Amino acid sequence: MKTFELTAPCHFGLEAVLKKEILDLGYEISLVEDGRVTFIGDDEAICRANVFLRTAERVLLKAGSFKAETFEELFQGTRDIPWEDFIPEDGKFWVAKASSIKSKLFSPSDIQSIMKKAMVERLKNRYGVTWFPENGASYPLRVFLYKDVVTVGIDTSGESLHKRGYRTLTSKAPITETLAAALILLTPWNRDRILVDPFCGSGTFPIEAAMMAANMAPGMNRSFLAEEWKNVIKRKCWYEAMDEANDLVDGDVQADIQGYDVDGDIIKAARSNAQSAGVDHMIHFQQRPVSALSHPKKYGFIISNPPYGERIEEKANLPALYREIGERFEALDAWSMYLITSYEDAQKYIGRKADKNRKIYNGMLKTYFYQFMGPKPPRRSQENGTN
Repeated sequence: MKTFELTAPCHFGLEAVLKKEILDLGYEISLVEDGRVTFIGDDEAICRANVFLRTAERVLLKAGSFKAETFEELFQGTRDIPWEDFIPEDGKFWVAKASSIKSKLFSPSDIQSIMKKAMVERLKNRYGVTWFPENGASYPLRVFLYKDVVTVGIDTSGESLHKRGYRTLTSKAPITETLAAALILLTPWNRDRILVDPFCGSGTFPIEAAMMAANMAPGMNRSFLAEEWKNVIKRKCWYEAMDEANDLVDGDVQADIQGYDVDGDIIKAARSNAQSAGVDHMIHFQQRPVSALSHPKKYGFIISNPPYGERIEEKANLPALYREIGERFEALDAWSMYLITSYEDAQKYIGRKADKNRKIYNGMLKTYFYQFMGPKPPRRSQENGTN
């Protein structure tokens, strides 16, 4: 059985969540860095990681790593990688993205051009040809330079894994599916507990929670670039991963998941997205302002992405909005609240200091995940008066 090093990028600050997901799939972690987790797996692991990981942005097959302080060293290091092990004679290959941190080589376009030339030279010698048709499967590279160490990965996913296939309609400031899933996994919420998102937008938090409740794999309704890599991955591995995903779905699960938004058109979009995801029967969406947030039951969860006030004219409204959030939360009985926002005065106007505050980068935007933890519910046996 041939094994590979596989790298899964994620949001900065959420590496521990992704690490746990990979361990739960049964794979060995070899390295955890800022914004990426590397693990060991075979061709089956490539398929299962793409289908099952909720918090990874994509899955990269690590082709090689080397040090390069000059473009000549970059060329030689790239040429020394055994590309013929990955790319067939008709394969389409290019450096889709190059990023550089604290390295002497920093021009993405130059890095991309030189690496492509080195790959062509290597493969020309191996295949005994002078020209490549590049009309076969695609093998895009993603290259990361850190302190002059070049790490080269081949993208197995294609479109980012946050594109589950269900979100066709979005609000103006949507949270990505992968980030929403990671934030839910950072909370103690489970499908037996109430979940309300009072700023649900296009429905990402409620939909991701419903998919978790029903044990639906995030990648079961989309395709992946490496499905065409017949030279690297046996076709049956993809079928088996999808069969495993389908077998695990719990179609009879009951859950109390609710999404509210003040915009009626956005609520319609959220319902449509939930229907596309196959979880519309599990979520109650309603046009409702946060001022109307209430629930008769105890021990529920608010998990939400309230407005940040990124535009100057919106910032003036934030103190009143966050004060209202705090008042409605206070009125709920023994609830917990988890908010992601870039608004640094959120705690001040909510009127309570968060029990935990985690810094997370949402793209280039620094945000805070404020965690207001309510009491745990009593065990059912105690509620029933039994031991």
